[in-house]
Amino acid sequence: MAARGCAPARLPLLALLSLLSPELATGARWSGQGTSPQLRSIFLGRCAEYITLLSPQPGDKNCTAIWEAFKVVLDKDPCSVLPSDYDLFINLSRHSIPRDKSLFWENNHLLVTSYSENTRRFMPLCDVLYGRVGDFLSWCRQENASGLDYQSCPTSEDCENNAVDSYWKRASMQYSRDSSGVIYVMLNGSEPKGAYPVKGFFADFEIPYLQKDKVTQIEIWVMHEIRGPNVESCGEGSVKILEERLEAMGFQYRCINDHLPVKLLMCVDHSAHPDCALAASAASTETGASSHFPEQSSTLILPLLVAVVSGSQI
Repeated sequence: MAARGCAPARLPLLALLSLLSPELATGARWSGQGTSPQLRSIFLGRCAEYITLLSPQPGDKNCTAIWEAFKVVLDKDPCSVLPSDYDLFINLSRHSIPRDKSLFWENNHLLVTSYSENTRRFMPLCDVLYGRVGDFLSWCRQENASGLDYQSCPTSEDCENNAVDSYWKRASMQYSRDSSGVIYVMLNGSEPKGAYPVKGFFADFEIPYLQKDKVTQIEIWVMHEIRGPNVESCGEGSVKILEERLEAMGFQYRCINDHLPVKLLMCVDHSAHPDCALAASAASTETGASSHFPEQSSTLILPLLVAVVSGSQI
């Protein structure tokens, strides 16, 4: 299971070193990236920036106290860190998530980051405080000594209860509990293994913790990569498994193939590709267990969406 957040997936350190220099790889104890240099400074800097510029509840967080709660795991064996070890850290750093602004995802972290635009459109896990401070970072103690291991850290390939995976598990649970209103989920319909991993962070640590009395609807966006294959769409394969699971849990849902505003953003880098020649017939399609909304002609909404996208860059 890969680390969560909005950080891009990384090759295991051992595999990467093997490609670059076989003799370097032999010294790495674990298969993951070692502790990030300047971990404390990065953590505190991100925290200060967030509570100053982005927090929905500015001025009520103590970054030093949040760091002290977080760094407790740095004294633990690298394969003996549990999600519950982050409880105090989460309790000190959690804040409200605006209604209708939660965005879950699988296998499209960069697209989610771009579309959410630093909390302006949506607030995915990496855009809440307890997700932001650890995003893109790695950390662990040395196996049989005090001090941090800057050479390598364990991943799920090495042991289940590693520091980074346990962090994202605990953060995912809290994010789900605090989400409300319409819940959005972005999946990658071009992923060869299927758009919805039946064993993954969304399936195991997010869906089970959604609060049914706080959720009005779940909207699934199955996005297909420009120049990529169309492996699955709404009502197919693993997406159908997800739809059936949500229905069995009593959630209202709808599923949209290639949600048009996101597709427009994807087309910024592929404007000449035929998939980006948006005509009325290329508007998003949707299915769902709840009421169906009529499709709108993209010839009518395209100028407005382009204006919105352009305006957000100013």
